[in-house]
This record gives sequence, C-alpha cells and structure tokens, in this order.
Amino acid sequence: MKAITTTNYIKKPFVLFLMVLTTFFVTAQEEEETTASKFTFSGSVDAYYRTNLGGLNKVIPQEDINGNTVGVISPSVPGTSFANRPGFALGMVNLIAGYEGEKVGFVADLVFGPRGEEAVFGSPVGSANIVNQLYVYWNVSDKVKLTLGNFNTFLGYEVISPSANFNYSTSYLFSYGPFSHAGLKADFDLGNDWSVMLAVMNATDLTDVNPFGNYTVGAQLGYSGQFLNLVYGPQGFGEVQDVNGNLVDTDIESLFQIDYTGGFDVSDSFFLGINASYQDTDGTGFTGVALYPQFTTSDHFAIGLRGEYFAETGFFGAIGGTDADGDANVIALTLTGSATIGDLMIKPELRLDSASEDVFLDGDLQPQGSLASFILAAVYSF
Repeated sequence: MKAITTTNYIKKPFVLFLMVLTTFFVTAQEEEETTASKFTFSGSVDAYYRTNLGGLNKVIPQEDINGNTVGVISPSVPGTSFANRPGFALGMVNLIAGYEGEKVGFVADLVFGPRGEEAVFGSPVGSANIVNQLYVYWNVSDKVKLTLGNFNTFLGYEVISPSANFNYSTSYLFSYGPFSHAGLKADFDLGNDWSVMLAVMNATDLTDVNPFGNYTVGAQLGYSGQFLNLVYGPQGFGEVQDVNGNLVDTDIESLFQIDYTGGFDVSDSFFLGINASYQDTDGTGFTGVALYPQFTTSDHFAIGLRGEYFAETGFFGAIGGTDADGDANVIALTLTGSATIGDLMIKPELRLDSASEDVFLDGDLQPQGSLASFILAAVYSF
C-alpha cells in the first residue's frame, strides 16, 4: 500500500470551514434564486464494521524476556487502501463546496477522519492533511476547459469517496495507482462523444508542493464513457549534493502508467465495469485487471461483484510478500450488496483475497495465503 505520512490536525480548520460555509449559504438564500443556484454544498459520512473470517482480529503485543512490550502483531488485512481497521471503525467526513459561474468556478473538497488522512498522505505541507481537492477552473469556450490546482486522479475505475464506489473496500489497482495530482489540465470536447485531456503536474500525489523540480505529464482519450489514460514522468530528485558540495545528476527512471477505464450497460438492470492498468518504473511496478458486474434488482437494492487479478514485478511490495524473483500476485473477489434508504446506503460485503505468497495470519498466528473478511458499512450522502 502507499506509504502514509500521518500529520495530526486540529479542530480549528474544520470549525472555520463550517463557519465560512454557513456564511455562504445564509447570504445565498437572501439573494435571487438564479444567484443561489450557483453555489453547491455536498458530501458524505461513512462508518463500518470489519472482521476476518478465520484470521487474526486483534492486536497482540510482543514482549521481550523481561516482559517489556517491544512490538505488536497486527490483524491481517488486504493489501489495499481503506476499510482495514478491525471491529467498529470510522471512514471519513467529506465536505465539498463549489461555485459554478458562467465561465469560472472553484471546488473546495475537504476530508476528515482515517480514510481522509490516508487519501491525502502526499499533502502534508500547509493543508494539515484535510484538503482532498482544491482547484479553480475556466470554461474558455463550450469545447475547452482549463483547471488549475489539486484534483483527484483521472486514472482508474474507483475513487476516494465511498459514496461514488459500488464496493466499500477498494481494489489493488486503485490503491497503487495515483490518488491525486496537482497541476494544470486542459479538457477538450471533440464532439461525437470524443474527448481529450492533457495535463502538466507535480510528481504523483505531491499536491501541496513540488520538491523535485521535475514534472509529470498526463493524457486521456475518451469515447462514449470509455477512457484510455496515460501518465509519464520522473518521481524523484534529479540532482543531489555530494560530500564535496557539488551537484551530481542522479539516474531517475520515470514512472510510466497506461490505464483503461470503462463500462457497458449490458441491459437496463445489468452493468459491467472494467479497469485494466500497467505501471512500470525501471522494472518495478504492477499489472492488473478488474471486472465489476453489477445487477440492480429494484429501486432500493443492487448487488455487485468485483473480480480482480493483480501482479507486481521487481519487488514492488504491494501484496506484502514476494518470491525469489521479486514477483507476487493476488486474486481478490469482493461481493457487495447495496441497500438504499433515502440518502443512506447500507453495504454488506464479503471479500476473499488469495495471494501467491503466505502474507496473512490465521487466528493461531500461522502464515497463510488467503484471507476472508466481512464488512458492514453505512454511507450517508448529502
């Protein structure tokens, strides 16, 4: 999983943000309806219960010969982001404010809670780990839109907000692809359901600052809900200072990723989503594919399966264990139900991860290659 830098944040930014929002909407209500409709406020709140079936479900302290705690053994979890905490646990609060003018606008997307902290791990400078997205945009014409700031990635089928995903737990492809970017992107509507996006960005997930002085380029070609995505660029320092104080060029290999995301309405009640991705940095990376068949049984209930195959190369380290060649793979099957009660979604979920290596622990602390887990999540959207 992506390394997470945790920064403690205080309640003050949250309270200040709510005060600003309250001022916005009280003022907007007093203005004409056409003006008030330009402001938007939305978001979600989620929480869940998680347990392993036949796996370790508690933290076990490790002691030395003197009885001192020297470490802990943690419960087994899938090697993916979010929904990995045992027992009753919190997701996040997501607050999104926006303004849509005739030509210009902005989006301010803030997150609070464990899921939010993990989502913005690459943004420790200035944002106190609460800014998920923050960007302004300009509709240059009916066919061209420019966006500047921090925006969630255009790669992949899944997103950070649980309200926009069918499955509550996330895939390996989502967890090891980019989360967010900071930069300038241009969207072009080519007509006849064709679109193109071009972007210049900081290194992946560095959304507050660019310490490297290098830039990553991105591109997307879209047609009728199908998207081919590309990212390419160096992800580290190009020069370092040696012991003599001289600048020395370092050999930085650029990250390359190509990703397909799309889906098809097989019938009025059956949808099939697809995600396939390949990432490489000088022989280290991953390849994977995920299918998302989803069947809607009524206005209030749907059921879906995510079937994913994910393989890493060059000791990438995503799955948690590697063989002698530096490779490992996993097949993950996730069956999710989604019951809708007004603005609340209840999501029971069964998940089975089967890896090529013994990366999980059973209840007796013995290594095993598979892990079954159950999640019951509640997601409220507004």
